[in-house]
Amino acid sequence: MACGWIGWSGHVLALPVAMLFPALWAMASSRLVAALVSTGYFLAASRGLPQGVANFYSADLWPGLLLWAGASFSFVAVHVAAWTSPVRGRIGTWHRGRTVRYLAAAVLTGLPPFGITGWAHPLTSAGVLFPGWGWWGLIATAAGLLVMTTRAWPAAAIALGGFWLWSAATWTEPKRPDGWKAVDLEQGQRLGRDGSLEHHRALIATVRLAAGEGARVVVLPESALGLWTPTVARLWQEAILDLDITVMAGAAVVDAEGYDNVMVAVSGDAARILYRERMPVPVSMWQPWLAWTGQGGGARAHFFENPAVEIGGIRIAPLICYEQLILWPVLQSMLHGPGVIVATGNGWWTRGTSIVAIQQASTVAWAKLFDLPVVMAFNT
Repeated sequence: MACGWIGWSGHVLALPVAMLFPALWAMASSRLVAALVSTGYFLAASRGLPQGVANFYSADLWPGLLLWAGASFSFVAVHVAAWTSPVRGRIGTWHRGRTVRYLAAAVLTGLPPFGITGWAHPLTSAGVLFPGWGWWGLIATAAGLLVMTTRAWPAAAIALGGFWLWSAATWTEPKRPDGWKAVDLEQGQRLGRDGSLEHHRALIATVRLAAGEGARVVVLPESALGLWTPTVARLWQEAILDLDITVMAGAAVVDAEGYDNVMVAVSGDAARILYRERMPVPVSMWQPWLAWTGQGGGARAHFFENPAVEIGGIRIAPLICYEQLILWPVLQSMLHGPGVIVATGNGWWTRGTSIVAIQQASTVAWAKLFDLPVVMAFNT
């Protein structure tokens, strides 16, 4: 529990504490203990969920507690199934194939379907341990995690601790690309629900102010523009027609079957949907059972679609909210060689928790691993 609590505290340099989890899992003396270790780690890492759900639904903590327990099921089930009992031999106690089994568990919790709730993945710490190493840093971190499941784990912990200390001593924040500006908002739950002309005019004024300060690309948070319609597109396009600027902002595209959570790009020349979210928040947004029962209304998950998009000749890796907490969206985007990471979120419902801080820490870690500039815009 301490490992999960500290590693996922929202401080990017604390992420490597999560590397201790494989060693604790491998030391378990029984399947029950392995279950308790996995449960303690995951519940501590995701401790903000009950309060966040209570905020979102304006309810008491019970729905959040149930969802918290339900979300932990896939993580715990995979690690319990992968655990193997110890065997006593001439040179002590060992576990049959536990390294391969942990590798399987790490892969399964990083990719769909189990990876849909694969929060708190220890691989996220790669950017802190090996900043700038790219895929080699990811491989080195994966190798370190595997060694942590063997009898050589103390040596691995010392080696990884050395990289951690060196990184902490030389740490610098990721750069922001020249000419890009992120605008954080504090509009609470009104953002995305207020479609009034006054709301759009206020955002337009903010964008024009940023343009006056030299910004060429302005990034607004998730849901900033509310419902994306031809009228909204025309309003924004005409409002910045005289500016040499592009606005990236969150919006929702609604139809009879549900909606897409998107990023749009607006300039004086064009207004288009730039990116459709691959993995919306399960339960609160992504509700696939509605389609299975012939109903509609939930957000669509585009899973492995549009992992990288281009704006102004620059390829970007877009990550909306929940995608910053799980493994596969960012790794899929990195396969396409982006030049910038753009992360947006609408975190009003996380008030009183560290969820937004964890999202930002994860994004920073990935940016550092691949030595990419990052732009982050959030509403709180």
